[in-house]
Amino acid sequence: MKQLSNLDKVLEAAMELPLEQQEMLVQILENRIIESRRDEIASDAAVSIAEFTAGRFKVQTASEAIQELREYLNNPSASDV
Repeated sequence: MKQLSNLDKVLEAAMELPLEQQEMLVQILENRIIESRRDEIASDAAVSIAEFTAGRFKVQTASEAIQELREYLNNPSASDV
């Protein structure tokens, strides 16, 4: 509940801003969200590269990976993926 009340407070404060500043706030938030997602993707990629380099993944063609995914989706309990 505390998070919701904090969000309500932020929204109320934002609505008190002039329209131009509200638009600037939206742009700033969008840019920060984009940057956070980029950072998350870069971190995930670094982990994946390290795991691949350590031999935790097998080399596959795209067709092999797609087939394995289809098999998993058709019968997830029988797979050891």
